[in-house]
Amino acid sequence: MALYVQKYGGTSVGTTERIEHVADKVKTFCDDGHDVVVVVSAMSGETNRLLGLADAITDQPNPREMDVLLSTGEQVTIALLSMALQKRGCSARSYTGDQVRIVTDSAHTKARIQHIDVEHMQKDLKAGRVVVVAGFQGVDELGNTTTLGRGGSDTTAVALAASLKADECQIYTDVDGVYTTDPRVVDDARRLDKITFEEMLEMASLGSKVLQIRSVEFAGKYNVPLRVLSSFQDGPGTLITLEEEYKVEQPVISGIAFNRDEAKLTVLGVPDIPGVASRILGPVSAANIEVDMIVQNVADDNTTDFTFTVHRNDFERVQKVLTEVANDLGAREVRGDSNIAKVSIVGVGMRSHAGVASKMFDTLAAENINIQMISTSEIKVSVVIAEKYLELAVRALHSAFELDAREQNR
Repeated sequence: MALYVQKYGGTSVGTTERIEHVADKVKTFCDDGHDVVVVVSAMSGETNRLLGLADAITDQPNPREMDVLLSTGEQVTIALLSMALQKRGCSARSYTGDQVRIVTDSAHTKARIQHIDVEHMQKDLKAGRVVVVAGFQGVDELGNTTTLGRGGSDTTAVALAASLKADECQIYTDVDGVYTTDPRVVDDARRLDKITFEEMLEMASLGSKVLQIRSVEFAGKYNVPLRVLSSFQDGPGTLITLEEEYKVEQPVISGIAFNRDEAKLTVLGVPDIPGVASRILGPVSAANIEVDMIVQNVADDNTTDFTFTVHRNDFERVQKVLTEVANDLGAREVRGDSNIAKVSIVGVGMRSHAGVASKMFDTLAAENINIQMISTSEIKVSVVIAEKYLELAVRALHSAFELDAREQNR
């Protein structure tokens, strides 16, 4: 007998029919003698509906009241799922974040979990009940309702699994696991049986939307076995685990990640003097804009061209900030390009294999794709290219590193 924490996202509980389907799935685990804690999101579209209601009232809603409003979505789901389980003869009890005592800090709309009181849940589990918990929410020390930010239900599930010392945390979604790349771009993309926390964290940060980054960080920190499964079809899914529990001969590359939401800015002709990077990026950081890749080129005339990337939504804001910075520094001009994309190869196997980066560059060159920027780490290589070549690049790299499903069946 095992203890499973299962999380079902908004698509999985988007209608009453799908909630009934989730109840059937949970019941099979109970019938097999397992203990189950279920974490659910709001029904698909409900959070956006609630945001729309707030927007209809004010364009600057109070963060505390937004948390009170948005937390109601999950409350509907936990009640309906508990009813569906009870109808099937499964004893079940629903809990809001407050009732569980998922205690967070007081950073409304983006709170972080500090500790969880598991006493009530453990009593219910010993009594043979399914515990149904509202994801995405908690309560601060003052009793205020808080929320964990978009995708926070994943983090709730992992945190509960860590606190309860669950055998596995299962994330049910609309895909049947983690793939070598997006199957919508590469037809022969292959579902991975296993991937390390480190690889998954890179994949999530580089554009893969399967799991929320914070949940992967949490799982890695507390060594919570994490499995991604489909709510709509049976299958083993993908297990996310520690590197030493991974197979001995890891593939060199586990996956290809990409992100279309990138924009590039360059400050040309900046004086090559100490502190210039700080003078450029300081105002950008002060505007609460995150910078990703950075490249600095020094010319013979003691000037430098300073290039970096940001999220495309921040492109126009950064241009305005940089125009003032460039004037102060006496730079020649500011150039921007919002038609770029980032493509990355990820794999713990590249630690012990030389020539991975050069193979990536050769593959792109063979397709006549120009590389504009490069960034590397121990387990990834990222490049910035023109967005129009994104899908061609992903397909070429996927084939070059033999990630295709057909390659595995030879």
